[in-house]
Amino acid sequence: MARISPLVALPPLAFAALAGMFLWGMNRDDPTAIPSTLIGRQAPALPTTTLPGTVQLTDADLRAGKVTLVNFWASWCPPCRAEHPTLTALAAEGIPVMGVDLKDPEPQALRFLADHGNPYAAIATDPQGRGAIDWGVTAPPETFIVDGQGTVLFRYVGPLVGDDYRQRFRPELDKALAAAGQATAAAD
Repeated sequence: MARISPLVALPPLAFAALAGMFLWGMNRDDPTAIPSTLIGRQAPALPTTTLPGTVQLTDADLRAGKVTLVNFWASWCPPCRAEHPTLTALAAEGIPVMGVDLKDPEPQALRFLADHGNPYAAIATDPQGRGAIDWGVTAPPETFIVDGQGTVLFRYVGPLVGDDYRQRFRPELDKALAAAGQATAAAD
């Protein structure tokens, strides 16, 4: 009688282990989401500089009793340009949109806002990117939903455009607005 080597079972076992790992990975929450340690915490301090002719964004703006968006952007950032119409529409709905201009030469930032409109109720500038580090921003654009008491509720990495905006960001914004009892002029 011929003996069968235990090594014969090795390939099917390796395949089963690999298939199990893939199945687990596919059923994780959102594997593309970048977690933020800020969720549920008070928003970090904001930079204390602004662009000439704009309103200075302050920490008090994030604690004014309304759900607020904090958007890190730059004029040199193509995805920031792509999301700009969405930010304008959100501001038109009455949602306070605050901007943090990240590592952007002042003349270019001002020209961008003059050419495309300024959706920001207030702006801070972060020429060295130090404030972005405190917020955990990896690259613009990134947008945070902050409740009326200054607590960070949600972090969205990437441009606010398309299905990803409608399926991931907008539901979180609507949930925050509903919890705060804020109504919007036109829900998306």
